[in-house]
Order: sequence, then structure tokens, then C-alpha cells
Amino acid sequence: MSSDVRFTDFKSDKQPTWCPGCGDFGTMNGMMKALAETGNDPDNTFIVAGIGCSGKIGTYMHSYALHGVHGRALPVGIGVKMANPDLEVMVSGGDGDGYSIGAGHFIHAVRRNVDMSYVVMDNRIYGLTKGQASPTSREDFETSTSPDGPNQPPVNPKALALASGATFIAQSFSSNAQRHAEIVQKAVEHDGFGFVNVYSPCVTFNDVDTYDYFRDAIVDLDETDHDPADRDQAKDKILESEKEYMGVLYQDEDSVPFEEREGVEGSMAEIPDGAPEGAMDLVREFY
Repeated sequence: MSSDVRFTDFKSDKQPTWCPGCGDFGTMNGMMKALAETGNDPDNTFIVAGIGCSGKIGTYMHSYALHGVHGRALPVGIGVKMANPDLEVMVSGGDGDGYSIGAGHFIHAVRRNVDMSYVVMDNRIYGLTKGQASPTSREDFETSTSPDGPNQPPVNPKALALASGATFIAQSFSSNAQRHAEIVQKAVEHDGFGFVNVYSPCVTFNDVDTYDYFRDAIVDLDETDHDPADRDQAKDKILESEKEYMGVLYQDEDSVPFEEREGVEGSMAEIPDGAPEGAMDLVREFY
């Protein structure tokens, strides 16, 4: 791995088509900075994305990438990591992709504890399909398809992760560039499944969970006496409904990744006999 990689090396030549001001810009920049700071480079990085605005991220980042189907990004990422444990695998998605149709995969990815990271851009709405309520939308959040609100409590993804046996749970805010990159970096460095829920505001369809709201509501755990190694403390913070926290909520320092437990090592990927010379160079150029 290169030691002089800059985060800009992870930028592709494709221009993002996100709405101006979308929180996903900041989320992606933090992901790229975290990958560079941990000594990774595009040649050893694989980005898997789901469906939704966040699903475009693999196109906008320069690395190996796969744009999967709705809710299925995590099993694809696990398959990539099992086939080649030497790759740095980062899965990205949105709250709709990960906590609705992908919720079952989320639970099992958490409990398997594969050494990879999962960054979820949580804007509390379906943005790509024009503003329907998502699993994390507020109970009274009015949209064109739910004019009286969803009338059901929002999913708490951090609680779901903790109950499923997570070894790393964090929350970030895309607008706080330095802290966001630091938090994602910690997820990448964690030995196991590093889960980061990112507040990534939708400026087009969500006029409630805005940048101003999160700036006023967020409490940085680094400015409190929170101990991320204390699971009970983590549970209390995760279940507290009156505050939005930023930082590492829980980390098991004794975490043993699935690959280590099962003795998975070495790449399964081999160039078939008779493959034309330069085949892998063509693959890299394609991605």
C-alpha cells in the first residue's frame, strides 16, 4: 500500500449529480480522507453501494466498485471480503437502502463481524424517489405520500446494531468535516464490522432534519465523559431520544473478526489460465 496517498486520489473523473448542498458530498469526502489516512489506496480498495442517492458513490470514487441492487450491498461486500481479505472493503448506503429492504442483511452482517466498514448516509427520507418517508423519518413527518406522517416510531439503527452484537457503533455528521473523517477512520481501523450512521441532510425534500437542526442538536461524545468500551453507557446513549450524539458510541477492543475466527486468508481471485496478457490492467481501467 502506498504511504503517500492523498484523499483526492480516491476522486473519480465523474462529476456528482447530487443536489447542491446535499450532505452526501461531505460524507464521501470523509470516506476518502479516512481511506487515505489509514494507508489505503484505490488499488486495494473496494466500494460497494446500494440504491438511492448514496448508491452513486462508487461512481464518484476512484477504486474498485460495484453498484448493487436495493438493500443488497452488505452481502456483496461480505462476499468481496471473503474472496480477497487483503482488500479494504467499504460499503455505503442510505437509511432506506440499509434499514428497510436491507434490514435483514444489516443484522446478520453486524453479528458476523467481518472486517469491513459500513457507512450509512441517513437523511431520514427517500430522496432519489422524491421525498417519501423512510425508516428513520420522524413519526409526524409529513410527506406527499404520508400527509399525516408515517404514524410509527422511527427505526433506531444504533439500537438494532447493539442488539445484534455489534463491535463498533458510531454516529457522525457530514457537515463536520474533520470529526466525520476521524470517526470513519476509526471504523476502518477497527478489527471487525465498523458501522457508522452519518447524519447527511437532504436539502431538497427534508426541511425538518436540516443542517441547522443537527448543528444545534448534536452533542459530541468527545466532549463528555462517555466511555465507548462501556456497553451499558452505549445503550443509554443510543436509547436516549432527546439528544443526537456524534462520535464512537461503542467499541469492543477485544473484537475478533470473522475471517480470523474462521481462518480465512489469501485471495481466491486468480487470473484464469489462458487469460490475455494485461487482463487485470483492463479490469482496473474499467473500474
